[in-house]
Amino acid sequence: MKLRIKDVVQAIEAYAPLQYQESYDNAGLIFGDPNWELTNALLTLDATEAVIDEAIEKGCNLVVAHHPIVFGGLKKINGKNYVERVAIKAIKHDIAVYAAHTNLDNVRNGVCAMMAKQLGLENNVILSPKRDLLKKLYTFVPLAQVEQVKQALFNAGAGDIGQYSECSFSNEGQGTFKAGGSANPYVGEVGSRHTEPEMKLEVIFPLPLQRNIISALLSAHPYEEVAYDIISLDNEYQQVGAGLIGELREPLDEMAFLKMVKEQMHTGCVRYTPLRGKPVKKVAVCGGAGSFLLKSARAAGADAFVTADFKYHEFFDAENQLIIADVGHFESEQFVVELFYHILTEKFLNFAPLKSTICTNPVNYL
Repeated sequence: MKLRIKDVVQAIEAYAPLQYQESYDNAGLIFGDPNWELTNALLTLDATEAVIDEAIEKGCNLVVAHHPIVFGGLKKINGKNYVERVAIKAIKHDIAVYAAHTNLDNVRNGVCAMMAKQLGLENNVILSPKRDLLKKLYTFVPLAQVEQVKQALFNAGAGDIGQYSECSFSNEGQGTFKAGGSANPYVGEVGSRHTEPEMKLEVIFPLPLQRNIISALLSAHPYEEVAYDIISLDNEYQQVGAGLIGELREPLDEMAFLKMVKEQMHTGCVRYTPLRGKPVKKVAVCGGAGSFLLKSARAAGADAFVTADFKYHEFFDAENQLIIADVGHFESEQFVVELFYHILTEKFLNFAPLKSTICTNPVNYL
């Protein structure tokens, strides 16, 4: 079966829904028609001019990148900078460009998980979980159909709380309704008020699944008109958010830890704060610019925070409570290519996307 651009897009967004991106971001299909037949996909961190040239050379009409090549609005496209030149070249050669950015940062098994894997961290949890991503569904079901409706909702993804699945709450009551003249009621008589023993059923679900949850409810519920309520929750969603924190299998001396970080993150330089004379066991990580998570890392009791793009004065904010290890932006996110490859080859068993051979890191070290 031939794949289309939209098939790849849907696979990535099932893994990292666009609803999880930050408000300032521009993840998604940036150039191209989702209905184009896919020739092949080229996976990269950045969609640079060299990467577009590589896609042309290798016959790929889709570039999948982590960083969106268009971040703000483009008022003109005349080639005066690299962003406009990439746009012109991609459009001219019918190459679609897709980006999964902060949505892929924010999922539990995303960019930060790749860093944690490189560093050998275990027992990882989200460092700063996001709010306003959970919903609760209330619905009212006749007693005989409670189990079929409940199972349909679970199958659609409702009822997960942390490490537990199929979570729900129910209590019995009396429902009333009067069917109008053109109705076809499952129980009761047209024109007469009917009282039916019903179960009030409650389940929670993440925002991206709302359409599937409602569809499952309507398909499984026996009533012609299904009564339900959906409310937004302020609860933290433990599966989505910024950064991860985990533990090394065995504590390491601080300098041994920093040397391990340099080797495992394949970086030419680690900028770090003064040593504390304590072993490193608990480690926080964040791909890309992570200074906004320093307070969270300190509050979580991290011994070290591995991330990138710390400014000079921000290093003082460690307050000798942990070690900041700045490995570089590219270095912290370079493993995203492997993550893209994993997502797509798991979804499409006979599909072999290509990994770009272009190093897009604009920073060099002596």
